[in-house]
Amino acid sequence: MRKLQSEEKINRENNANRTFNKLLKVSLIIGIFVVSGFTIYYILKPEPGYYMFGILNSEKRAENYPTNATVGENVSVYCTVGNYLNRDLSFHVKVLRGDNTTRRTTEGSINATFLYNTSRITLNHKKTWISEQLDVLFPLPGPDQTIIVELWEILSNNNETYLEILWVILTIFP
Repeated sequence: MRKLQSEEKINRENNANRTFNKLLKVSLIIGIFVVSGFTIYYILKPEPGYYMFGILNSEKRAENYPTNATVGENVSVYCTVGNYLNRDLSFHVKVLRGDNTTRRTTEGSINATFLYNTSRITLNHKKTWISEQLDVLFPLPGPDQTIIVELWEILSNNNETYLEILWVILTIFP
């Protein structure tokens, strides 16, 4: 009788071990599929793209921007665009002059004087562009005079969409 109970106990333990081993194998297989799925997704899905937009001083450096000028003096800057969008980027840059009534918003400038556009530029992925020298002349003295550059993307249907605005604030002396 004792031997029979011992054999039943061993059989129950063997059945429990078999069940546990089956569950363990199924769990490991599911885990491998899940990890493989995330790995494949990460490899095949490209990182989100971005662009870089900046103003450079007259020496084409991102430092020591002009802060003072006189009436009638040309103030020169450059702008730069870098394309890391994983696609081509067609754009142009609007150059404007502002004063203390100009508002710079997330949709562009309000009450700014339009000066000129750059030509249409198409920039390949991982390429950078630096503008020709952008000259701005201020006809009136005062504080809070601004050089404004706006980046506009030109879409495939030739419509424009606003991307970003940057500015340099100056004091203009008589």
